[in-house]
Amino acid sequence: MTRTDRHRSRQQALQLLYQREVSGMTVARILRDGSYSTEDGVPDEFCQQLALGVEGSMDQLDETIGRISEHWVVSRMPLVDRNILRLATYELLYALDVPPSVAINEAVELAKVYGGDDSSKFVNGVLGKVADGFRSGE
Repeated sequence: MTRTDRHRSRQQALQLLYQREVSGMTVARILRDGSYSTEDGVPDEFCQQLALGVEGSMDQLDETIGRISEHWVVSRMPLVDRNILRLATYELLYALDVPPSVAINEAVELAKVYGGDDSSKFVNGVLGKVADGFRSGE
């Protein structure tokens, strides 16, 4: 799978996670019903693995993000930002074949496209702390 394919998969996973929060449906149901955007094609295995993995690890991901992001409660973060952070934190903690710098850079790029004006800086700062904590064994 090329870098471009993986980038597209991450975009689609973000869209699935966003749809999950807005609709209240599970990722599995969204996938099963085919109620997702096909603008970028059908979600591939990597996309599905990411979206389902984030959904299944949501409590731990939110706890990690909340502990690291000083003065921010995850539930009060902008919807796009928190799902980008969840996606990248999932990759940092569980996708051992993805270098931390790649997970962070991809998240920052998603934040530039889908987030607000300061989203990319916020995402980069939080994920840098997640990666540092992961490296130090926290």
